[in-house]
Formats: sequence, C-alpha cells, structure tokens
Amino acid sequence: GQHKLGVNYWETYSPVVNWISVRLLLIVCCVLGLESQSIDFVLAFPQAELEEEIYMELPAGFEAQGADCSQVLKLKKNLYGLKQASANWYEMIKGGLERRKFTPSIIDPCVFYKKYMIVLLYVDDMIVVSKREKDINNLITSLREEDERFILTSEGDIKNYLGVEIVKNKDGSFELKQPHLIQMILDYVNVEKGTNKGKPTPVTLPLLHKDVKDKPRRYEWNYCATNGMLNFLTGSTRPDINMGVHQTSRFNNNPTWQHEKAIMRICRYLVGTKDRGMIYRPDKSKGLELFLDADFAGNWQNASEEHPDNCLSRTGYIIRYNGCNVIWKSHLQTKITLSTAEAEYVALSLSLIHIS
Repeated sequence: GQHKLGVNYWETYSPVVNWISVRLLLIVCCVLGLESQSIDFVLAFPQAELEEEIYMELPAGFEAQGADCSQVLKLKKNLYGLKQASANWYEMIKGGLERRKFTPSIIDPCVFYKKYMIVLLYVDDMIVVSKREKDINNLITSLREEDERFILTSEGDIKNYLGVEIVKNKDGSFELKQPHLIQMILDYVNVEKGTNKGKPTPVTLPLLHKDVKDKPRRYEWNYCATNGMLNFLTGSTRPDINMGVHQTSRFNNNPTWQHEKAIMRICRYLVGTKDRGMIYRPDKSKGLELFLDADFAGNWQNASEEHPDNCLSRTGYIIRYNGCNVIWKSHLQTKITLSTAEAEYVALSLSLIHIS
C-alpha cells in the first residue's frame, strides 16, 4: 500500500519456467542418459540486494536502544512482501549464472545453458543436468563459495519438481504424476464422500454452453478456485482432462448447475486415476510429431443458434518429441468456419505456431 512506483520500486515482473521446457528437458535427459540434480535455495529473496532505499516502521514489540516510535529501520536486504522482491531475486540468480558462462534461452528466460550443461529455474527451485556429475558438483560449489555465496541445498537426483513426482522405471521409461494435487482437489469438492463414484471418462455429452434457464449452483466450493487447480493439473501432467477443463473454465464468470456437474464429472474420473500420470518411453527413431483434430461446430445442435460462440469449432492437438508428449491443447477456434475442411486447416495452422 505504501510502495510507490518510481520511488520505492521500478520493475516487478519475474519469469518462471514453462512446463514445456521441463518436459522437454526430462525427455532429453532420459534419451541421452544425463546426470541431474535438484537444488533448493534457502530463503532466496533475502539473498538479493535492494536497488532502492526502503525503510520500515519498528515491528510491534520490537525495542531498540535509543529508538523511539518516530524512528524507522532501513532494509539491507530484499524482503518477502516487497513488490520488487521476486524481480530482484531473478536478476541476482540470472547474473550469477551469466557470470558462470551460462546463456539464457531466447524462448524461455528461465532456461540457461552452456556447453554440456542446462539449468532450469523456477523461483528458488533449480534443476541442473549435465553429461558429467562432476560438472554439476563444481557448479554447486561455485554457487556456494564464489562471488554471491548463495545459500542452497542439494536435493539429489530429480524425484520431485514443483509438486510433480518423477518416477523412473527399470525399463528406462519414467512417469510424471501429481497424486497429492489430485487428492487436494478431491478433498476440496468432497467428491469421495457420500455416494460419489468414479467415472470412466472425464467428459460427457452434451457439451457445455450458456443457458439462462439452467438451475443455479448447489455446492459451496469455489468454482473458479477448482478450475484453477484443474488447469494446473492438466497443464503439467494430465492432458486427458484438458478438453473438459477448458469447457468448465469458459464459464467462470457465471457458472450454473450444468457447469458444476461437469466439474464433478472430471473429479469423479480422477478418483480412479489419481495415482496415474503420463508414462514417457522415449523412442530415438521418432523426431518431432504433431497429432491434431478439429470438431466442426460441435456444439451447434445442443445449444441456441442465437449465440455465435456455439458455432465455433474446437481444435485439439498434441506435439510429441521422441514419442513423448511435450505440448497439448484443446480450445475453441477464434473464427467461425464454414466447413469441416476449413476447421481442419485452421486447427493445423494454429498448432504449427508452437512448432515454428
């Protein structure tokens, strides 16, 4: 509230790594048999310096010799809660990596690389992969002992990153799953209580649409919050619910009973699959592949023709590398197409943007 732009702070934006980068790195790491380490920076934000002069009032119950209520304290370090805190930390860790000869990616500013090494950064969580374990250990030693003297802990080989469990199998494959997040969602909507049962699929017909005559919601859980958790789940490890979650997310502004039932359907599907995730079996004989489809005006027969949104076609595609899913999406097209062929061409052009 008391922070003023141009006085107490300037830049506030700091990037986080894209899940596409994480998945692609895991595939490359598995295919090439690279060594990996997970690193956690302890109390990361206070390790960064402040560019501006920031003062704070004496905390309640704090006593300092010679101090009175009119005096303030000058911050010496970056503090959690400051508007520029995350930006200061990102600039510090970015500068530290660049001084160690790492180059940030043009596509993803949280991916850094140099010869034989790649680093992924998500705020204070870092993944390092390299051909040799010795190079990773040297980087950790350098971060701890040289220049900035970062305070960090090495968590060993990648087993868990950003709440995603990474399970390596004996046959060389690995699985990405999020059972804890799924259980959190199920507990939030109370889907396992009472007579709720699992469902074999996450989506059922008819497709969702606006209906002013529909019944109001019945449950007390927050509709938008549930969609937020489901969006994170489908964006990281569960493409199988992507189409259903996109449908329910379209009606965050004014959900009704049919939209609420659709979320419950997704959650009941997750009941029986909460311990499952994506299994990656990298195949070196396969390169970059695109699989796509389009549903031409799929909601036309189920909804009112008075709403143009009901005439939109749906695009769905998956991009794979070495036979492993890297990017997936299910969304409505932004223009009304007049034939199945036109809808397919629009879907193809939209999906190729990711490859190019």
